[in-house]
Amino acid sequence: MADLKYEITEHLGVLSENAKGWTKEVNRISWNDREPKYDIREWNPDHTRMGKGVTLTDEEVEMLKMILNGEAPEDDIDESAIL
Repeated sequence: MADLKYEITEHLGVLSENAKGWTKEVNRISWNDREPKYDIREWNPDHTRMGKGVTLTDEEVEMLKMILNGEAPEDDIDESAIL
């Protein structure tokens, strides 16, 4: 497996901490020298190990904010066709 290169370009905040000291954080991270994205995942105290997480583009974060605020625009997706 190829080495994964990452750089935390901006630390935005800690959501929680578990009993082992790992923190669930929101950061901006550049993965493999690409443009930074928003990232939510657990990190060990010195940020050398990480858990599984999710990365979001700027547009996805804006849509998430709208959804959480109950302001999401209607989409053209027929959800009944998906289910």
